[in-house]
Amino acid sequence: MIAKQAFGRTDHSSTRTIFGAAALGQVTQGEADRTLELILEHGINHIDTAASYGEAELRIGPWMARHREDFFLATKTGERTFEGARDEIRRSLERLRVDQVDLIQLHNLVDAEEWEVAMNAGGALDAAIEAREEGLVRYIGVTGHGLGVAARHKQSLERFDFDAVLLPYSYVLMQNEQYAADFEALMAVCRERKVAVQTIKSITRRPWGDIAQNRATWYQPLEDQRDIDKAVHWVLGRPEVFLNTVGDIYVLPKVLSAAERFEGPVSDAEMEAVVGVRHMEPLFTS
Repeated sequence: MIAKQAFGRTDHSSTRTIFGAAALGQVTQGEADRTLELILEHGINHIDTAASYGEAELRIGPWMARHREDFFLATKTGERTFEGARDEIRRSLERLRVDQVDLIQLHNLVDAEEWEVAMNAGGALDAAIEAREEGLVRYIGVTGHGLGVAARHKQSLERFDFDAVLLPYSYVLMQNEQYAADFEALMAVCRERKVAVQTIKSITRRPWGDIAQNRATWYQPLEDQRDIDKAVHWVLGRPEVFLNTVGDIYVLPKVLSAAERFEGPVSDAEMEAVVGVRHMEPLFTS
């Protein structure tokens, strides 16, 4: 079984591996149904989706009538203004067929100008707070990509007491000294405040570049089970974090298998061997 632990200071004990529903963005309902059955078989009790993940919310919706109590349900709004975020949050509830989500997150909030709009009066944060006051959401988080995200999340936590953050974390990415320093500074704040830390891009091999894309992910993922085992176990070796799964339903079973067999951390030396053999490269370089 995949272990569970407190999701930050919320009242939920989440599986340390969270289902990243970006994988459902461009699949049929039948494919989504089989995928959701799979995550239930593995005991996953936390789904992370977003308004911008294609048809993902619509694919999850039919399951909520029977399984709402089985999942901590999180979604995201990419809108920056109060009106835009308010409307998108309510549209997500309709698409998910629920009266309330557990976590609403300000999606990919890294750009400085967008941050100012979203975080100040009349911005998306105000809409999230209003939704919480109205009982439409229970908790509020913030997510992001890129090399500047850890520092930006720390700034966001200085402005507002978010319940959760989400950002990239992998062995290759943590070889960037500045990113690693920013990540550790963010972790110190999250540890002190009991903010949940979700991580993404754990099995990134490299950008697609000139390689023909054959997966739903916007990066080339690791695909060999042994490589995925090491990458997943390296992330899970850090006990404070959660690992959000891959955005491809056909690679997902390997990630779940790796998570279920986690017994302890993988060393940096073991990861270096994978990096060398698979020619792994950073996904974010600027």
